[in-house]
Amino acid sequence: MAQTYAFHDVGRLPAPGDNVAIASRRLPAGTRIEHGDQTFLTSHTILEGHRFALCDIAAGDMLHSWGLPFGVANRDIAPGTYVCNPKILSELQSRHLDFDLPNEANFEDQIEPYHLDETTFEPGQQAPLHTVPRTFLGYGRPGNRGVGTRNDIIILGTSSRTASYARALAARFQGTAVAYDHIDDIVAVAHTEGGGTLQPNNLTYVLRTLSGFLVHPNTGAVLAVDDGTEAVTNARLKQYADTHNYPLSHVPHHFLTLQNAFQADLDRGAAIIEAWLPEVNQTQRQPYSLAHLNIALQCGGSDAFSGISGNPLAAWVAKEIVRYGGTAHLAETDELIGAESYMLQNVKDLDTARKFLGTIEEFKSRVAWHGHSAEGNPSGGNMFRGLYNIVLKSLGAAMKRNPDVRLDGVIDYGERIEQPGYYFNS
Repeated sequence: MAQTYAFHDVGRLPAPGDNVAIASRRLPAGTRIEHGDQTFLTSHTILEGHRFALCDIAAGDMLHSWGLPFGVANRDIAPGTYVCNPKILSELQSRHLDFDLPNEANFEDQIEPYHLDETTFEPGQQAPLHTVPRTFLGYGRPGNRGVGTRNDIIILGTSSRTASYARALAARFQGTAVAYDHIDDIVAVAHTEGGGTLQPNNLTYVLRTLSGFLVHPNTGAVLAVDDGTEAVTNARLKQYADTHNYPLSHVPHHFLTLQNAFQADLDRGAAIIEAWLPEVNQTQRQPYSLAHLNIALQCGGSDAFSGISGNPLAAWVAKEIVRYGGTAHLAETDELIGAESYMLQNVKDLDTARKFLGTIEEFKSRVAWHGHSAEGNPSGGNMFRGLYNIVLKSLGAAMKRNPDVRLDGVIDYGERIEQPGYYFNS
């Protein structure tokens, strides 16, 4: 006999008025669901995180989550029907599941092109500031570097050639920070860029990002390491930081070029760090206004529940920080394609809206250079966990902006934020 459940025990609606719901548990075929004044049966076994129709959807009608369209029905869909596009059916068929799947898809992906109507545009309003300030315990930095939440010694591999050195040197100091009351850790920052001899096409991004690490408020001291022959060298990094007014003189730092055998170079680096330990340990946590906080928001291992649980929670935290005069910024251009209408519901001005949309179009163009499109995201794992297409993934990702929070600006990759507020980081 089929089990009967109240809807709230087995499903979630991202927004009132959505015509499809998210299954909060695996629902066997024939499960009876009571929703309002209607009762219906599931058409097939529905995986946790996957979607089913909540009402009659006619062929040609849009399917909605968070009140926004993510696909169009290619046939009539009855309540309780497992909604599937061709991509999700293919993904599920490859996994040899223990239940029967629908024979055919009942909706097609449809990314609605977003049109910015500049004639009706109205500037948004930022969430009001709190009237009573609050504080956190942080590390104040000179040179207008901000306030850190950590006091770390950074071993920065300037290019991919010194990534393994940075990790090996950090490993040598594993556990050392425990002996110091005011040092959080000694950590490696390693990456995969700039190790060739030819100038990389992303040189500006690399130098800007590395310069940010040099003066980051969590950086108590930094050892930058190169081998002197790669495209991205210490000399090039220092020149960029100096030219662009990064306050490097206010950070204990050293530029080290590898010259000897690996172990000998590790000894050289270790001696530099050991000499810094007493100095870095002198900086202590003190109360600072929450206005000094700056948090970054980015996806990681998204599923169908991210947009109705973790992401809205992160958005609420970001909202509170902004209301205390702080800063938050949202990253990942590719995971906002299809969510433009939501992101631009509350935006500072036309220039910001134009720049946001321009960033989206630039990303699409770059992907097209390689013969791909934004529809290549989500991954197979995303789809198996209920993110059928890029629009659903993007709408969930966009929930890291609370509706009350205004988009104040768009910054380029690694660019410094000069004013508080909520930003999009391309």
